Amino acid sequence: MILLREIQERDIEALERLAQIPGFINLQNDRDFLSEKIQRSAASFKSSPKTAATEADASKYIFVAEDLETGMVVGTSMIAAQHGTEDEPHFYFEVGSEEKFSKSIGTGFIHGTLKLRYDTNGPSEIGGLVIDPQFRNTDARLGRQISFVRFLYLAMNRERFKKNILAELLPPLNKKGQSPLWEAIGRRFTNMDYWEADRLCQQDKEFIFSLFPTGKIYTTFLPAEAKNSIGKVGKDTEPVLHMLNKIGFRYKNQVDPFDGGPHLWAKRDELVPVQKSRRVRIETSIGHGPAATFELGLVASAQQEPGAFRAAHVQGVPNGGALQVFFRDAERLKRFEKATGIHSGTDIVFMPYY
Repeated sequence: MILLREIQERDIEALERLAQIPGFINLQNDRDFLSEKIQRSAASFKSSPKTAATEADASKYIFVAEDLETGMVVGTSMIAAQHGTEDEPHFYFEVGSEEKFSKSIGTGFIHGTLKLRYDTNGPSEIGGLVIDPQFRNTDARLGRQISFVRFLYLAMNRERFKKNILAELLPPLNKKGQSPLWEAIGRRFTNMDYWEADRLCQQDKEFIFSLFPTGKIYTTFLPAEAKNSIGKVGKDTEPVLHMLNKIGFRYKNQVDPFDGGPHLWAKRDELVPVQKSRRVRIETSIGHGPAATFELGLVASAQQEPGAFRAAHVQGVPNGGALQVFFRDAERLKRFEKATGIHSGTDIVFMPYY
């Protein structure tokens, strides 16, 4: 059984371990940096909705997936209440095109273009999705659980977040683990490698203003590998792209200025999981229910303790204003109740997968 909960200070070593997974750039392998992220997340969960709304630029909510049998943290994800402020703008390349034509020689071309833009009143952002390799592609579908818990929390706390939601996805990397777009543009203007620039960007974005080109960049002059990576995702990220498209995210010709990964946008209240979330009463039973009527999804108590958040995956049978949830034995039910604080008769929010 997997418990989805808010990150805690005791998770620092687990976060350090997840930060060492090759190919992931969501976490820096720096204990002080990770500790600060945990503290900020704890403060965000403890804040009142009114305080969270007025201090959205500082609020970040980190979730972890804990294997209750081993106590091991096996995944993490995050929501930032606001990405893009006066102090830390949201930077992106606007992807466009420009048509050129010569009447005298009867020849024309359409050139791809990139233009650096920024936003100081940015959207909320989902991200930070990291999963222990041992738990990927298993029957538990951990990736789906730790990803969707963000939408469950968002559905239960809409006032904490912006009306627009952003998701930044990883692009294809070359055999050396490098971003072709960064090698073609970023390195030439900053004299830094990709990882060094990414770490610096977490602390200070001034160098982007000062060093990046401000005019149009014609992609015609870029190496083919760099040009072809713009707006694309790596193979490992394709399932995430498919899931986000399915629930309402769309690409709007904006990419990361470092690596060219696509930026996807959605309206908070139009996201399918948010629309389908509903408040019901849970009824628990031991045994097996009618499989044909099962709905898979996440549940969380409608009344969470201040500073805490608990959710879990269930198979439920809708029954009017109730959700009938079956457990294979009494021990599993007891573990579920202890971990989530949810008992038969509790008002819950149920969010089916989509």
